Formats: sequence, structure tokens, C-alpha cells
Amino acid sequence: MVTGAVLVGGQAARFGGQDKSALVVGGRSLLHRLIERLGDLTDDILVIGRRSATPTVAASLRVVKDRAPGCGPLGGLDTALAHARYDTVVLVACDMPYVTSPLLAHLGALIHPPGETAMDAVVPRTQRGYHPLCAAYRRACHDAVIGRLAAGQLRMRGLLEDLRVRDVSRDELMEFGDPDRLLTNVNTAQDYDALLRHRL
Repeated sequence: MVTGAVLVGGQAARFGGQDKSALVVGGRSLLHRLIERLGDLTDDILVIGRRSATPTVAASLRVVKDRAPGCGPLGGLDTALAHARYDTVVLVACDMPYVTSPLLAHLGALIHPPGETAMDAVVPRTQRGYHPLCAAYRRACHDAVIGRLAAGQLRMRGLLEDLRVRDVSRDELMEFGDPDRLLTNVNTAQDYDALLRHRL
């Protein structure tokens, strides 16, 4: 079993500071969609850093403030690991409209490969590099997260240098759809306009 965690505390500077998780497509917010997808995986869902009303779409939903405010996604991961009911946390950014339940489930399952040593993290890796905001993390990496926070080293990709990481290649991602689409996030108003045109 895994804990699902949605990060919603970003500053969204390229989106004028707007709460991207509240962006609506097809009558539902991006946050609502992600909670539903995580609900296919788990009975423990965390929304980290929430600033406004959260849709009631999962009885197991917990809204948790960042333990280390202003520390970006690394602070969100720290909070998720501290509050997770299960050993594995499947982490996803709130502005990823195309990520699917099967992909998230696959990431979580790879943490404990049968007959092998458990990984600290399972992270998609494409030609653009690692995608640490759509990934699975094990509680065993929490000390590394805390150490990075204490040192002011907040880059998520930097954290991966300290961990035992299972890469998920582009070819492996292709089993779940177009990797570029799956790992797309909404950074700008232009991205949102394109999202509305495609209607998911």
C-alpha cells in the first residue's frame, strides 16, 4: 500500500501567483482530478500546502501544511514523508493534468522489487532529465531530505544524488502513454489555454 501526496504550495510565479491546483477543466479542478487518480491507488491521500478550499472527493483525504514553509517541493516531500501512513509515498505536483492512475501505481510498485533490495526513490527519466515531482519515495530517504533542508540545498534533483534511485526510462513510460504528455505540467497561462483546447 502507498500514501498519495499532491503538492499544491508552489508560488506559481510564471502563472501570476494563481493557485494552479484550482484551475478548472471540464467542470473539475486539476486538484480534484489528481485526488481521484490517487484514490484508485490508496486510502491515504495528503494535500500538502493547501491555501484554499479542497474538494471533498475522498474520505481519506488529509490537508497538511508544510513543516518547512518556503522550501519548495523538497519541503513538501518532507511533510509527506512525516505524515504518510505507509512506507511508500507517491508524490505528484498539482499542475500535472495528464498523469494517470496506472503510471502512479507502477511507480509505487517499483519501490519494492520482488527479490531485490528496496529502492529509496523511483523517478521517471526522459531526455529532459529526472521528473522528481511525479515519483515514488520511501520513508528511508527522509533523513536525506531533512539533511538537505538543514543545509539549504533545496533542489529535488540534488536530493536524488543521495538516494538509491530506480530510473523509469522513456521506453518504460511508453507503456502508459506518450511520456511528454504524461509528464506535462501547467506552468503558464499559455499552457492552460492549450489544456482547455485539448479538453484533456
